[in-house]
Amino acid sequence: MNYTGPKVKLSRKIGVNITAKAGKYATKKPYPPGQHGPNKRRAKQSDFGKQLLEKQKLRLQYNVTEKQMSNYYKKASKLTGNTADFLVQLLETRLDAVLFRSGIARSLYQAKQLISHGHILVNGRKVDISSYQLKANNVITVKEKSRKLADVQDNIRNTNNPAYIEVSKVDFSAKLLYVPAVEEIPVQSETSLVVEYYSR
Repeated sequence: MNYTGPKVKLSRKIGVNITAKAGKYATKKPYPPGQHGPNKRRAKQSDFGKQLLEKQKLRLQYNVTEKQMSNYYKKASKLTGNTADFLVQLLETRLDAVLFRSGIARSLYQAKQLISHGHILVNGRKVDISSYQLKANNVITVKEKSRKLADVQDNIRNTNNPAYIEVSKVDFSAKLLYVPAVEEIPVQSETSLVVEYYSR
């Protein structure tokens, strides 16, 4: 299932900020959680342990289930080219991920909520599935009635979208211009180790 526990604690544990709030806490407490956090030595990891950690980092940054992650790997491995790159691109072009990157949602968790509550259209049609796979030139729009939501109003005023997403503050929309290269995607994970984990 998707992770619903404390994001700050989890972020400190895996060493990746999965929310903006977690990022703020990380600067104050840049060490693992727990009583001995500041002085705790991380145990030396086996190769499998490193692979598992990188897989968890990637999975939790997109808040997908273990089953979904495995399925994305299977899809990526069937494509001709770099499996690690395809894996990240498949995750990055999910509807919830693009909505978050566009800035219309302030977090991935808020993006999922907006989608599941029926506030989002894709190419003019309502889509309430967070994992919906977007293609280049697909357009996400906030439903007209939903544009009055305070969170949406605040978010649209402060968007900071990447080059591969075009945002219209007038239309409350975001267009995926192209599938981004991995170098453009702000993901923190050694994805080659993720591929090694699944190809065991």
